[in-house]
Amino acid sequence: MHQQATEAQILEAGQIIDQLVHHMVEKEIPTIAIASALLGGALNLLSASLPDEAILRILDNAMESVRSGALREIDEPKQ
Repeated sequence: MHQQATEAQILEAGQIIDQLVHHMVEKEIPTIAIASALLGGALNLLSASLPDEAILRILDNAMESVRSGALREIDEPKQ
């Protein structure tokens, strides 16, 4: 089942995730554990609603963002 999300829903979900991540960091859970749990949860959600090929395209896009340096640019201040 493929569902569309509104921008407001995406922003709300992001805010909730940010709060949960902040809470886990405060509890001194290692960053790699937090990131691994988030990635695993995201993949489980995707697998419930998308075919494998769509998930692989998403992962390919993520890998390309890492290779190109675009992922690092997200957190860098704009000049």
